[in-house]
Amino acid sequence: MNKFLAVLLCTTVISGTAGAAMAQDGLVVGVSWNNFQEERWKTDEAAIKNVLDAAGARYISADAQSSAAKQLTDIESLISQGADAIIVLAQDSEAVGPAVAAAVAEGIPVVGYDRLIENPDAFYLTFDNKEVGRLQAAGVYAVQPTGNYVFIKGNSADPNADFLFEGQMEVLKSAIDKGDIKNVGEAYTDNWNPEVAQANMEQFLTANNNEVDAVVASNDGTAGGAIAALAAQGLAGSVPVSGQDGDHAALNRIALGTQTVSVWKDARELGKKAAEVALELAGGTALDAVTGTSKFSGGPKGVEMNAFFIAPVAITKDNLNVVIDAGWVAKDVVCQGVAAGSVAACN
Repeated sequence: MNKFLAVLLCTTVISGTAGAAMAQDGLVVGVSWNNFQEERWKTDEAAIKNVLDAAGARYISADAQSSAAKQLTDIESLISQGADAIIVLAQDSEAVGPAVAAAVAEGIPVVGYDRLIENPDAFYLTFDNKEVGRLQAAGVYAVQPTGNYVFIKGNSADPNADFLFEGQMEVLKSAIDKGDIKNVGEAYTDNWNPEVAQANMEQFLTANNNEVDAVVASNDGTAGGAIAALAAQGLAGSVPVSGQDGDHAALNRIALGTQTVSVWKDARELGKKAAEVALELAGGTALDAVTGTSKFSGGPKGVEMNAFFIAPVAITKDNLNVVIDAGWVAKDVVCQGVAAGSVAACN
């Protein structure tokens, strides 16, 4: 039996040596990415590396390529490579549980990155995802307070998909209950795949004879898929659509008028904080003593965890200058194809 499986079957938590590691040079921080092909994770990675490089720590990583099974072996590999702390962006928050427990049992602290891994021995680091959902719904509702709404949700295996939807419903439930808004389509999107989102949107348009007045899409990739389906029916730009992440293409769509809002989560801040937390934990800091930590028990199982939340920002056509001024994206990228004088940030 290999070491990894032995740890999984073991019920005794083994004391780690992370505390001693801080006194040594060359800490190793591993990152398990769920799918490194998505645009935003490269930004997160750069921020993580910057902090680790400055601290003299070494970065190692693995890409699960959207496979929950591969992520288990990826984390086993990071453990065997000597990681002093592991940051995990979960493909499937339930399926990754045994690997996280195995790392913790070996005294290797784990940071659940961006997505909840409901284990009290892991640290939870993310943006306030319910607030993201609230901002998405509010952005669309401000433009279209009545009519037929479609909800393009995230990946069902990602707890964030439900957190986002809960936030969206906090804003829209009253209007739905009054009959001002009608939910005419709602679907999860496997792996947050834009092509799946487009297919779902096409089905909702067909089922409703194109009578869709608003789309609450849960990230910029799914928003892009929904907009492609709307464009095929000549509806892009007339139907408000939400997103999140501040993807460059989405910010350009906002300037062009085909997307209404993208909730910007500055991945540079999340990556920076993740590296800082990983280094603190690798140095022996207790979970509840991490700088800025708070308690969180809002997951499906109600497990109390130590967490850190970063506030998101809603970006619309009116405040595109925020992401440009922050150096998140170049003005020419945001303003490509935009008619002169139509968007203040592009003047």
